[in-house]
Amino acid sequence: MEHLFGQDWEIVPAGGATGAAYFAQHEEQRLFLKRNSSPFLAVLSAEGIVPKLVWTKRLENGDVITAQQWMNGSELKPGDMNNDRVARLLKKIHGSDPLLGMLTRLGKSPLKPEIFLQALNEDLDWELRTKPAVIDAMKFLTDNVGSVDYAEKVVCHCDVNHNNWLLTEDNQLYLIDWDGALIADPAIDLGLLLYSYIPVEEWEAWLDKYGISLTQNLRLRMKWYALAQSLSSIQWHKNQNRIPEMEKWIDFLKGLF
Repeated sequence: MEHLFGQDWEIVPAGGATGAAYFAQHEEQRLFLKRNSSPFLAVLSAEGIVPKLVWTKRLENGDVITAQQWMNGSELKPGDMNNDRVARLLKKIHGSDPLLGMLTRLGKSPLKPEIFLQALNEDLDWELRTKPAVIDAMKFLTDNVGSVDYAEKVVCHCDVNHNNWLLTEDNQLYLIDWDGALIADPAIDLGLLLYSYIPVEEWEAWLDKYGISLTQNLRLRMKWYALAQSLSSIQWHKNQNRIPEMEKWIDFLKGLF
């Protein structure tokens, strides 16, 4: 990474699961660098959903380095997720034809509920399958898989945790960390967000800001995907030996019933 810049630049790892992100600074110029980001990043930048893409460079070894504006700001807090701007930005993402077109060109196929359920059946280990909450969740998913397919698939972030929302000092709101993006039912984002942050009695008002009505079908789809994503997260954290996080997801799973 250092040979892209002169010696006057300070480059430090930015953390994260992949270890492929860095901060670079020289006097007043500051950049966020990432190795082998998806070409999807350029469309996200053009749509104003992530901080502006400054340049892209291909290295001799084939790696591609992207540089984005490094924005001063802060993550949203859980209580901020009821803000109108969160609902409006998520609606903009779900309604974006350029995002959908790019993910399609990158070879992403729409996620169908039966494929998600099949993957869970293959991935969940025997120990987790003995837990009552997991048994209940898998029964619900299996019983309702035929009732939750939704024709209008959109680009979904799939991890709308408050930590992934960045509010900058100049009052711009961004949704970052797009490594898990899918073409899917918008309920995959809406369900986890509402169950995680919004009291049930305020769901209708929040969805009104987003631009849709709270129907029984939407309730079913949101619950279905929130359960499926929770099971996936439980198994992932167990695989990483992150047992406290796994237990938090199990508690969350119980709260969905």
